[in-house]
Amino acid sequence: MPARLLAPRYWLTWLGLGLARLVLLLPFRGVLATGRGLGRLARRLPLSFVDVARANIALCLPELDAAGREALLDRHFECLGIGLFESAITWWSDDRFIAAHSTVEGLEHLQAALARGRGAILLTAHFTPLQIGARIMNCRQPICVLYRPTKNELIARVSGGSFARNARKAILRDDVRGMITALKRNEIVWYASDQAYRNKGAEMVPFFGHPAATNVFTPRLAQLTGAAVLYYSVERLPGARGWRAVVHPPFAHWPSGDPVADTLEYHAAIEAQVRRVPDQYWWIHRRFKGLAPDYPDYYAGG
Repeated sequence: MPARLLAPRYWLTWLGLGLARLVLLLPFRGVLATGRGLGRLARRLPLSFVDVARANIALCLPELDAAGREALLDRHFECLGIGLFESAITWWSDDRFIAAHSTVEGLEHLQAALARGRGAILLTAHFTPLQIGARIMNCRQPICVLYRPTKNELIARVSGGSFARNARKAILRDDVRGMITALKRNEIVWYASDQAYRNKGAEMVPFFGHPAATNVFTPRLAQLTGAAVLYYSVERLPGARGWRAVVHPPFAHWPSGDPVADTLEYHAAIEAQVRRVPDQYWWIHRRFKGLAPDYPDYYAGG
């Protein structure tokens, strides 16, 4: 650990990590309760991402009235709080704990994809149990994890170290060569590509009926490598029952030659999961951004 990470600006992070380790000493039900309590506290603070989440919910779930949206917002922040401790579980718990508190359905789809010999892309999405989802799968089938280091170097080292220990390989998100190499070795590459993206190659793809700047690289990667692409969903079960992960059948027509049409199918899979567990989606992300100046600002003042 570099000495610079002992600087005063990291002291609060060290404190948070230490408290998280202490919370993990509680029974699992206590860990969840602590997370919910932390989320309720954050919900009442004057934080900009509360307004971001409120705007996203209004855009994506217009069938909810004002009271329904606020109730969903309350539950969502409880999920965010739990998600913080799920990250801690991801970093520090052993495989026995992860396996005992999770189930995985549809592994036969993944095994059939690997039998083709061209690798598999396990495409997931930003729900609050995102990180724990990688550990859940890796307990059953070793995977290569695509990840983006956080701006906080201390958190980045802890998270990256966990991926390095608990996955076949950790691949930086911009390492296209690393992804291609893994797939050509018939390995599994796990990542989520559902957040706003306005770099080279971005396209406007509808999400819940609203065009949004989106990364459409995955269909192109599938075309380049011949890898199967399967949607991987993870949801937190009620109470202290743990997590349910599902490997869905491969997208039947990928790659179709139309990356936007393919990505729209991916979005449909995410939307179906959102409607099943709406409180667990990552609503605090500014998903709705455009590629032109005339795109509406849905987050003005947020």
